[in-house]
Amino acid sequence: MIRLNLVLLLAVLASALYLVNVQYESRRLFAELDRSRSESRRLELENERLQVEKRAQATPLRVEKLAKEVLHMRTASPAITLYVARDGRGVVAARPGEVEAPDRASAGGSHEP
Repeated sequence: MIRLNLVLLLAVLASALYLVNVQYESRRLFAELDRSRSESRRLELENERLQVEKRAQATPLRVEKLAKEVLHMRTASPAITLYVARDGRGVVAARPGEVEAPDRASAGGSHEP
């Protein structure tokens, strides 16, 4: 009878230790899950903020402003446009619509070098 009691006592102690270990592991995993959810929410908010910032950076008005200020570009107008004829000659128009017409021979489609 004493042997049976000792075996049962050892079984109860082993079961109790196993239960404590399982509860500890459960709490640890729950805390990790909570941290992961918080991190996920933080990353979603950051992604949303970055998407809004990306849309704000790509507005046509901002791109034009940067082109003018940083790259020193200007809007194309006929007064500063260089028209290139088929033979490769550049012709600058003095007034809008006033362009020297290319030769008919070179515009006729012959592609000799």
